[in-house]
Amino acid sequence: MTLEGKNVLVLTTNYGTEQDELRKPIAVLRDAGARVAVAAPRDEPVLTLVSDRRPGAVVQPDTTLAKASADDFDAVVVPGGTLNADRLRTDSEAQRLVSAFAGAGKPVAAICHGPWLLVDSGVVRDRKLTSYPSLRADVENAGGNWLDQEVVVDTSAGHPLITSRRPKDLDAFSSAIVRALEGDGD
Repeated sequence: MTLEGKNVLVLTTNYGTEQDELRKPIAVLRDAGARVAVAAPRDEPVLTLVSDRRPGAVVQPDTTLAKASADDFDAVVVPGGTLNADRLRTDSEAQRLVSAFAGAGKPVAAICHGPWLLVDSGVVRDRKLTSYPSLRADVENAGGNWLDQEVVVDTSAGHPLITSRRPKDLDAFSSAIVRALEGDGD
C-alpha cells in the first residue's frame, strides 16, 4: 500500500469514456492504496464505451467537475475515448482543474485522446508528451514535443506530465502514475 494517504481525481464526461482507460488506472491506484474519486459534469452515471463503439461499464461519479478542487487531491488523471475527450477539452471546469493541478506542481496524467484537454488547458507548451497519433498535430500546434512512446513522463515544468498513446499502454501509464505519486517521477 505505497500510496496510502494519496488522493487522485479522475476527470470524465458522462458519456463516451473508453472503459479500460477509466477503470484500469482506478484499479491500479486503489490497489496501491490511493483513494480515487471520479468527477463528471453531472452527478449521473458515466456510460463508458469499448473501442468508441460498444457500450461498456457504467461508473458512478463521486463528485462533479464544478465541485472538485485540486486542493483536495495529489494528482489528476484524464482517460480518453474520442467522444469523452472531445467534450471534456472544451469544458471550462475540466480546464480549470487541469490548470490548477499543473499550477500546484501536482502530477497530471492523460492517455489516448485525453491530451486534448491538456492542449486546451494550456499545459503542453515546451513539454514532451504523447497521445493517440491523430492528436500529434494538435499537440505540436500547441507547442508540445510529441513522441511516439508507450509512456512519456516530462518533469521539466515543475510538475510531472504523464501521457500514453492507447489502451495497450495502460500498464506503463498506470505504473508511471504510481511512481510519480511515490515521488519517483521517472
